[in-house]
Amino acid sequence: MGVAKKSRDVVLAARDVTKVYEMGEVRVHALRGVTLELHRSEFVVLLGASGSGKSTLLNIIGGLDSPTSGTVRYRDQDLTHARERQLTAYRREHVGFVFQFYNLIPSLTAAENVALVTEISSDPMRPEAALELVGLGERRDHFPAQLSGGEQQRVAIARAIAKRPDILLCDEPTGALDVHTGKLVLSVLRRVNDETGTTTAVITHNASIARMADRMVRLGDGRLVETVVNERRSPVEELDW
Repeated sequence: MGVAKKSRDVVLAARDVTKVYEMGEVRVHALRGVTLELHRSEFVVLLGASGSGKSTLLNIIGGLDSPTSGTVRYRDQDLTHARERQLTAYRREHVGFVFQFYNLIPSLTAAENVALVTEISSDPMRPEAALELVGLGERRDHFPAQLSGGEQQRVAIARAIAKRPDILLCDEPTGALDVHTGKLVLSVLRRVNDETGTTTAVITHNASIARMADRMVRLGDGRLVETVVNERRSPVEELDW
């Protein structure tokens, strides 16, 4: 579906990033000198087995964690040694998160769950518009218990994009879903990327998902071991699962 986008406008740059966790006398090297750029409007898949460092990298890109060494910049803003207040503002204004589990509030409707984000954002979409974008406009008044797993994940995507983030970070967004529902969720992520221009990074261990991206980055043992640029992005329905 389409030709890979060619924008070289760097939204985020991580340079020679390491992350070491101290666990008593044990030092765990989660990242070992990773350098990665995310470009405006592109769709990137971060691929790797459990323990490869991909979730740690996503957490650092998203301002949820800080590197042990190296640098991280969002446009002209240095995040490397940012204080928590600055990181909170970065996450609130510029980053959307989608996780494997939906983290919706059971007592709120779909629209009310999305509104939790729009109420604290400077230039949000209307909750109804975000739900329309993910194909759930008619389900806006339903509670999470009245929605399927795939629908709940699409509400979570609507919540993440409603603040119009520059970067959308998705950690195993199809991990709790069956094949059919997972492909539906991926189609929604593709649509969001195409229609809003939000830079999208999806973490997965499923290699076939990489074919739908502009670029695949493979991590192993905390290192970036391979980068593949797709000249043609495969339609979601063509993905092997």
